Amino acid sequence: MKAVMMHEFGGPEVLNYQDVETPEPGPDDVLVKVHAVSVNRTLDLVVRENKYARTPVLPHILGVDPSGVIEAVGSNVTDRKVGERVYCSLFVKSDDPDAMNLPGVGAVMFLGVNVWGGYAEYVKVPAENAQPIPDSLDFYDATVVGRHLATAINQIEGVGQVSEGDWVLVMGASGGLGSAAVQVAKLNGANVIGAAGADARVQAAIDCGADHGVNYRTQDLAEEVARITGGQGAKLVCENIGDPDLFPGAFNSLGRGGKMVTAGAHAGGHVELDLWKLYLFQLQIIGEPREQPGGLARALKMAGEHDIKCLIDQVLPLSAAQEGHRIAGARGGTGKVILDPTLD
Repeated sequence: MKAVMMHEFGGPEVLNYQDVETPEPGPDDVLVKVHAVSVNRTLDLVVRENKYARTPVLPHILGVDPSGVIEAVGSNVTDRKVGERVYCSLFVKSDDPDAMNLPGVGAVMFLGVNVWGGYAEYVKVPAENAQPIPDSLDFYDATVVGRHLATAINQIEGVGQVSEGDWVLVMGASGGLGSAAVQVAKLNGANVIGAAGADARVQAAIDCGADHGVNYRTQDLAEEVARITGGQGAKLVCENIGDPDLFPGAFNSLGRGGKMVTAGAHAGGHVELDLWKLYLFQLQIIGEPREQPGGLARALKMAGEHDIKCLIDQVLPLSAAQEGHRIAGARGGTGKVILDPTLD
């Protein structure tokens, strides 16, 4: 098969489009013909640069969120079948001593991080990792939904416990996770402020359902949130950027007793924190990148039943993975970059 393989860490140029042996599914595995996999800044670009918390063994194939069609099933597999459209879950259960122990999940390796991923024509995953895709979702949307919607559901509902009439501020609201959070918050009846760093991205957040938009590069974010909410502030802030210039505005947008939840730090992750406001306003900052138990299946079901808008910037052939990484790294587009091995 064709795959994009890393033999060393570094810039986009270390991604080699080459021939690789097609994996053979084990007794409990399925082999999936990949139709879509996204380019993620943290789990692809940062891993490629060897700056992530987990270091893959080289050579390595990236790709944490492939969607496609089951090509073959292992001898023990009874609940998946050839020809089924599936999304491949990130968390691969493992008894490896280097596996990460996640509360409520168990010991896992990460597909595309320390298990070969979906930057390939075919990917092998345990059958339990292959989640059926609703007929109403195409592969590109399924990859975006699978990667981000379950986390957004957990942030909005599990952490934020958002309900009718609550104010929610979403930072990076035109990104994959941000746009998902906007839509989940709206489905829960919240008033949503979508914040982004360019007018076009603010408009994209409004097109996804945000009630108000703020350009945090040209406007004072905390002042705008105070104005929009009548001085109330946000009950929940989804802050997945980690930019030291933007963090104070997001933090100061919280109302008394509010929560900030984060699952990303694309801009570096080292920020100043106003401890006086933290305790005087009884605020909480919570790191939560996970999904709730059964969250992926629920996210795919939600996307099948509701008009969840997936923002996709570009679709490229797998052979253009280097270019996809450059585009994602430049942060100039709106939405996800998707690689499609079937276009080669």
